[in-house]
Amino acid sequence: MPNLRNQEVVKNLAEKFKNMKGMILTEYRGLTVEEISELRSKLRSFNSEYAVVKNTLSEIALKEAGIEAGNNFLGPTALVIENGDILSPAKAVMDFAKTHENLKVRAGYLEGKFVDAAVVEQLSKLPSKEVLIAKMLVSINAPISGFVNVLVANIRELVTVLDAISKKQAA
Repeated sequence: MPNLRNQEVVKNLAEKFKNMKGMILTEYRGLTVEEISELRSKLRSFNSEYAVVKNTLSEIALKEAGIEAGNNFLGPTALVIENGDILSPAKAVMDFAKTHENLKVRAGYLEGKFVDAAVVEQLSKLPSKEVLIAKMLVSINAPISGFVNVLVANIRELVTVLDAISKKQAA
């Protein structure tokens, strides 16, 4: 019979897995406690968490959440559980992995399936949600701005001509 602590861990993890937006699986072997704490603090700002959990407990919790783990849990594995934006935590993990060679991204979980590390790396290179929204708004606004500029140009030219005529008559 499994102990009460492990049962509680599985229950909590299963609940997190049911509510998560995505997940990144990393190998953390060789990282110091300070480095892991640094990564956790970076991820916390994105409403994500970095959890080091036994693989068997993770697999049981995934099964309870209705997710097939496959063979993604081999060796020491830590999980980045994403509760908000998916791109920002992926960027933070990949940036951290660039400066800390002991952190290796193994796989990710998006849209109901596991993906390899290359997909997580591609996600990290995408612009953030805010940048994409800003670009979209600029694209939507561009035709309207152009139309307004054309209308204003005609009025501006008329005012310039009228001003020149009034100066000529005054002289």
